[in-house]
Amino acid sequence: MLWRQRMKLVVTTESIPPPSSLATSAVPPSPPQIPLLLHSQLLLSEPTQQNKIMLARSLLISTCISSALAFAPVNTVHRPTSSLSVAVDTSDIKNGLTVELDGEPYKVLNFSIMKQARGAAKTTIKFKNLKRGTTIENTYRSGEKFETAEITRKPSQYTYEDESGNYYFMDMESFEEVMVESKNVEDQKDWISEGMELDLIYFKGEVIEVRVPSPFVFEVVETEPNVKGNTSQGYTKPAVLSCGATISVPGFVEQGSMIKVDTEKGEYIERI
Repeated sequence: MLWRQRMKLVVTTESIPPPSSLATSAVPPSPPQIPLLLHSQLLLSEPTQQNKIMLARSLLISTCISSALAFAPVNTVHRPTSSLSVAVDTSDIKNGLTVELDGEPYKVLNFSIMKQARGAAKTTIKFKNLKRGTTIENTYRSGEKFETAEITRKPSQYTYEDESGNYYFMDMESFEEVMVESKNVEDQKDWISEGMELDLIYFKGEVIEVRVPSPFVFEVVETEPNVKGNTSQGYTKPAVLSCGATISVPGFVEQGSMIKVDTEKGEYIERI
């Protein structure tokens, strides 16, 4: 009885739109609102206690459904991400950083810092030109500045390789086919397998690099069996992965095992 009295305070005919306005509304009601509107019309035609209770229940259900829909997760959408050009100096240099030199993209392969007894330290950097595939090595004074390359990263899926060694990918956003020359895949080709989702890196509208996710899980398709009783620490053996690459794995890893691999270093991480 107390529940019904409380519901009476919530439901009033002032909050119920007249039937004429419901019929001529430009915006159609959403599915959770349909029972509420039907019970509202019923209450106006027959304002009985039972109809008031039915309307209160519809109001409560409609509110719960609307709240659930508001917080429902949405499907993940693959969207390209862009990296704006930023000024960095020698202290910010790290392996894998992409910078722009003379209008072209270069990737830092490795670097070394030479400290001097007198004067500023010098940094020697080995770069790879991501358009031409060539490498250069330059030495810079401490504090010299660079501009990072303005690149766009697009999620894509590997499909196949043709007879000429060109690789084909499907853009996960536009579903268009993208052809990438072998010179831009060379560093990653050992890790690419059919159907793999990865990133294509664009510079001024041109694909300059393929980036495989790291870490990534592969199946061991070939390796020698573990020697029973071999408990020596640090014992490793070669293993061929489902992508075709060969890495060193601990002795306990067997054929058919799923392992997590650091694709940037080409190293075993753990067995799954």
